[in-house]
Amino acid sequence: MSADPQMLAFDPNCHIFSGCGFPAPGLHTFLYEPIATVAGFEFTKPMLLALLGTVVIVGFFWAAFNKPKLVPGKIQMIGEAGYDFVRRGIVYEIIGKKDGEKYVPLMVSLFFFVWILNVWSIIPLAQFPVSSLIAFPAALALIVYVLWVSLTFKKHGFVGGWKNITGYDKSLGWILPLVVVIEFFSNLLIRPFTHAVRLFANMFAGHLLIVMFSLATWYLMNGLGFVYAGASFVMVIMLTVFELFIQAVQAYVFVLLASSYIQGALAKSH
Repeated sequence: MSADPQMLAFDPNCHIFSGCGFPAPGLHTFLYEPIATVAGFEFTKPMLLALLGTVVIVGFFWAAFNKPKLVPGKIQMIGEAGYDFVRRGIVYEIIGKKDGEKYVPLMVSLFFFVWILNVWSIIPLAQFPVSSLIAFPAALALIVYVLWVSLTFKKHGFVGGWKNITGYDKSLGWILPLVVVIEFFSNLLIRPFTHAVRLFANMFAGHLLIVMFSLATWYLMNGLGFVYAGASFVMVIMLTVFELFIQAVQAYVFVLLASSYIQGALAKSH
């Protein structure tokens, strides 16, 4: 793997009272040198982590359900619990059991893929949330967006699909044109943008805070700065624990929104 970019910009001999300023993290924290270049394609550490995450998820569920038992072992029990959490706690609740069953595999895949992209940030050597790069959340949001649009027109037809997307309802009276315009831009343009940015922004901010306090801990380890270094290190621990919670919540919210979009596509026309 390539060296962490925040470390490349940080002089290990740079401490408070030594004459150098605090090396605040910035956008360089999220930039990595290519691990390899094949036919002009640059393969980076975040790409490797995304690939490893895919392998881990597939490997885990293969081990859990390849040879299912009536009395499940530990791995199968954990796999069933995770699968059932997404199925019953999200898909059934939002889409419904009848219509939602066919979308359970997709939502389970999205949930655990997003979660592992996030959780890499606290794994030693990895230490980077892949979803803090907008390209990854945008690609996942695009999948959901294409599915939502295609289901809308498949379910309601061409005219009915546009009515569903724009919230067309004659009972709205004179404000109908305003509602149609707002719903059009909200659903077709803003919705996929916010779906991706919500995940990206939370992971971006969380990683930036952890890096900042980690660097501050090292920077303050000199003279009287040791006192403040201890406080900074406590913040690193607290933020890491908090990130564990946020990582799961963001995976949950991403799939919750995806399910709500599908539910909207399958709902009856206005």
